[in-house]
Amino acid sequence: MNPYQKNLVFFLVAILVFFLSAPATASDGFTQNDRELLITLRVKVEEIDKRFEQIEKRFEQIDKRFDQMMTFLWMIVGIFTAITASTIGFAIWDRRSMIRPFESKVKELEEGKIDKVISSLRTLAETDAKVAEILRRHNLL
Repeated sequence: MNPYQKNLVFFLVAILVFFLSAPATASDGFTQNDRELLITLRVKVEEIDKRFEQIEKRFEQIDKRFDQMMTFLWMIVGIFTAITASTIGFAIWDRRSMIRPFESKVKELEEGKIDKVISSLRTLAETDAKVAEILRRHNLL
């Protein structure tokens, strides 16, 4: 026999021994202990599933609460923006409405005084040549 044939025979014998010894070591099914372990395992898995369902419900509650808080914060931001804008608008309106009467009164007073000053200078220019020259330079005479 050559070495390849010896290896082939050894391999076939090893396979035959393996297949013939397998039924001898295996039992004819699950034992009572195996069944109890499977039942215990099934109960534990169901408990874990229930716990995960509880955790999932809690996360849903937290998500709802977070959404409510975000909505409330956006409301507060909107209210604050509206109050700030209305306050600034009121301040601008108030300044303009308060200043207009004073501006018109000051304009009237200034125009009247300026006219009086120019007429006074023209009267003075009739007697004073320097004042007359200055008023001519500025086209007031």
